Amino acid sequence: MEKVRLQRLFNPASQRSLIVAIDHALFNNAAFLPGIENMPKIVGKVADAGADGVLLSVGEAPHLQRLPGRGKPGLMLRVDPANFYNTELPVSHLHCRVFDNAVEIALRLDAACILLNLLDIDGHPEMLNQCVENVLRVKSDCDRYGMPLGIEPLSFRKTADGYVGDGNPQRVTTLARMAAELGADIIKTDSTEPEEEFHLVVEAASGVPVTVRGGSKASDLEVLEHTERLVAQGVAGLIYGRNVIQHENPAAMTRSLQAILHGGMSAKQALKQLKAEKRAG
Repeated sequence: MEKVRLQRLFNPASQRSLIVAIDHALFNNAAFLPGIENMPKIVGKVADAGADGVLLSVGEAPHLQRLPGRGKPGLMLRVDPANFYNTELPVSHLHCRVFDNAVEIALRLDAACILLNLLDIDGHPEMLNQCVENVLRVKSDCDRYGMPLGIEPLSFRKTADGYVGDGNPQRVTTLARMAAELGADIIKTDSTEPEEEFHLVVEAASGVPVTVRGGSKASDLEVLEHTERLVAQGVAGLIYGRNVIQHENPAAMTRSLQAILHGGMSAKQALKQLKAEKRAG
C-alpha cells in the first residue's frame, strides 16, 4: 500500500524536502542544546519560515502539532533514543531502544513518518544488531497502518579523537542499500566524501528517497555549496539541524536552503539572499 502520509514532507513542485532536525537533545549531549533551549520558539520560527518538515522527538512533537492552521510542516518523528552521541562513549553498554507501540504513538501525533537509526559503529556490532531488531519490530505495524518508515543508516569509524562519521562512498552506499532492503520508505544518511559520488547512494536505494543529514556546524557558504552539489547528485532532500537551529537567523537560512532545493538557485545566489535577509532583520 502506498504510504500517502510521506507526501506531506515533499514540495509538490520540486519533489524535494527540507526537514529541520530538532531532536538532538534526546541523545543526552549538552553540546546539542544551544539554539533549542526554548523549543516552542525555535519550532515556531522554523514553521513560520515554511520548512517542509520538522524532525522531533515524541515528547517535543506537540510543540509543532498544536500550531494552528493547515500549512504547518510535516512531522518526522524520532522513536528510538540512543546513547551513542554522548560526549564520552559508554563502550560497555551502548544502546538504541525503540518506543513500545511506536506506530500508535506516531498516529496519535499525526506524524508524516517515523525515523529509526541504523548505526554501523566500528568495534560495536551489537549496535547494528539492536537497530535491525528495532526496524523489524515496527515494520509490520508501519505497513498495517500506512505509516511511512524512515531509516537513518550511519557509519562511524574510530579515530584517535573518537568516533566520526565515515563518508566513504562504499560504506555509505552499502548501508543505505541495507536500509532499502529492510523496507525503508525514506532514508536519512551522511553525504559521501566527495559529494560527487553521492549518485551511487541514490542508485543503490532503488527508488527510495534519500536525504542527507547536516552534520557539524559550518559556514553559510560551505552549507549552501554542499547543498548545491548534493542537488546535482539527485538527493531527495536535506535534514539539517545545527546549521539551521544554531544559525543567527534560522528562518532566513531555511529559506535560502529551500531556494536551492526548490527554486534552482545557485549557492552564490542563495548566499546573496541570505545576506539580504540578515541585513533587513
